[in-house]
Amino acid sequence: MTRKRRSKGRPISGVIVLDKHTGISSNDAVQRAKRMFRAQKVGHTGSLDPLATGVLPLCFGEATKFSQFLLHSDKSYQVVIRLGQTTDSGDSDGKILQTNTVEGITEEQIESALNAYRGTIQQVPSMFSAIKHNGQPLYKLARQGIEVERKPRTLTIFSNELIAFEGERLELQIHCTKGTYIRTIAEDLGADLGCGAHVIALKRIQAGPYAESDSLSFDDLEQVYETEGLSGLDKLLQPISSAVREWPEVRLTSSSAFYVRQGQAVLVPNAPTEGWVRLVTEDSEAAPDIEIQAAREERQSSDIRDRSFIGVGEVLDDGRIAPRRLLAAR
Repeated sequence: MTRKRRSKGRPISGVIVLDKHTGISSNDAVQRAKRMFRAQKVGHTGSLDPLATGVLPLCFGEATKFSQFLLHSDKSYQVVIRLGQTTDSGDSDGKILQTNTVEGITEEQIESALNAYRGTIQQVPSMFSAIKHNGQPLYKLARQGIEVERKPRTLTIFSNELIAFEGERLELQIHCTKGTYIRTIAEDLGADLGCGAHVIALKRIQAGPYAESDSLSFDDLEQVYETEGLSGLDKLLQPISSAVREWPEVRLTSSSAFYVRQGQAVLVPNAPTEGWVRLVTEDSEAAPDIEIQAAREERQSSDIRDRSFIGVGEVLDDGRIAPRRLLAAR
């Protein structure tokens, strides 16, 4: 008779919005957070290159059930681009391929060129992306000198604003749909300007509902751990429901919640007529204790009814709410 192996780590659940620093991969960040929190399960919600910094939501425990919604959410970036130089990777981590003069390039020319990278666009992903080809990430093939054909993708650039331009450097702030490669925008913009370009700094300032103001660095987390231990770190976890806090809320009676937990669709009066919704129960437990509630309110990212959150659903054509992702019963 074989014994079931115990999972290592603590069964904690919630979301930490990490302010990732440069030089580490997203997977490195996940492993470091897992060790720091001594957690059983942690996952990220969309990779940031080692060069990139900024908002990287990490989902712990039950929150990993909702990571796909963060993965597919819109993102916002601040990027610094170096004009006049192309690299094989499209960023400053790559090998310089060509250097050109930027003399004569004006702010008006840049603004005009940026129009091609606003609204709905077609973009061919970089060979230095994590997209897989026959099971291999493209960046691994690129490092072997292998280039494969990539199909263009349809993306939406909600905004692409020129923040600063001086000499060889320009800074953009971009709000876009998931799957947008900022390095590709930089490369294509440089080609349009006739001088080439690559990314020298990239910061993600928003991912779905999470903004830069929600984020904490590893230094921040370590300081809390040194003074308050694991209990202090746990207080920093945002509720699982925060991953979908911008979705419409549907409140279920105890009987409706029972059927939803059995996988059945239910009819709820005055519910939205389409789309995805956040499901909460009316017969929730007591609110979180005062200390935790106050800490969450101070961060302006809390859902004080988090204990009533049971998952997410989708409105069917007949108006019923069908469960799609549910938390484990408590």
